[in-house]
Amino acid sequence: MLPLFQAENPFRAQLAARLSELAGSGIFLGTSSWKYEGWIGQVYTESRYWTRGRFSQKKFEAECLAEYAEVFPTVCGDFSFYQFPSPEYWSRLFGSAPSTLRFAFKAPEDITVRIFPTHARYGARGGKENPNFLDAALFTSAFASLLRPYARQVCAVIFEFGTFSKQAMPSLDHFLTRLDAFLQALPQDFRYAVEIRNPEYLTPEYFACLSARNAAHTFNAWTRMPQVAAQIRLPGAFTADFTVVRALLRQGRNYERAVDTFAPYREIQDPDPSTREAIRDIMRHAKARNQEAYIYVNNRLEGNAPGTIQAIVEPS
Repeated sequence: MLPLFQAENPFRAQLAARLSELAGSGIFLGTSSWKYEGWIGQVYTESRYWTRGRFSQKKFEAECLAEYAEVFPTVCGDFSFYQFPSPEYWSRLFGSAPSTLRFAFKAPEDITVRIFPTHARYGARGGKENPNFLDAALFTSAFASLLRPYARQVCAVIFEFGTFSKQAMPSLDHFLTRLDAFLQALPQDFRYAVEIRNPEYLTPEYFACLSARNAAHTFNAWTRMPQVAAQIRLPGAFTADFTVVRALLRQGRNYERAVDTFAPYREIQDPDPSTREAIRDIMRHAKARNQEAYIYVNNRLEGNAPGTIQAIVEPS
């Protein structure tokens, strides 16, 4: 039976107030993706998604972003990594949330993959070179131009590069030459961030390449990357007049193990104090320089992204 009223949710109310306060000073915290039924009762109100006397997953997935935006000021859309969204898709997405919500989007992997993995979802492309790697014209025509009507709500477009083998990328110099030309050719409607998965690329040359184009290095917590606390201490690591953070996985834990351990993401199961404190350091760094920071936490870091964010902004 549909409840007659919904009890007040103190976690939700307190977190929303704190995040709104931080957003007012340019510090925006949100999550990577948002359609998680495990957050019902924490972020989401079950009764909003009842249809004909029962919970509707379809209604939840179509409408929960509006309720998400009542708590979080920003969100990272991971879905765009797997497709070039259509104009209709963008229209539905932006129409489903208030205009105050700020979005970061991952650029499609068709732009950032050098050699397609030998995975079933790549079909005949698996193992082959990607002819569209760092193709600025394709990115502009198939992605940026369609997103342009909503540019005011887009805080960053993130180019996520998977780990390059020597076959895929002979050297850092080769990568930076391609990357610099790509960044230079991008439309100026958006701010851009770069996320890498090769620890050996974290060099002064890499940071200088990004800095020259005001592209942000994405401080990423990921299984085979140095901890965020180590990344922020590298000279020149803050490469732009804004900062992007993606707290995805604890160092040493892969994606599959995180899913098996944490799903359906109802509560924190393995706190990561180092990453939490590093994020607080980044927040302090941004505030001291009057710069914006966009910080995204994934469920697979500790088990429950809203809980992790609450722990970061309200440390006990």
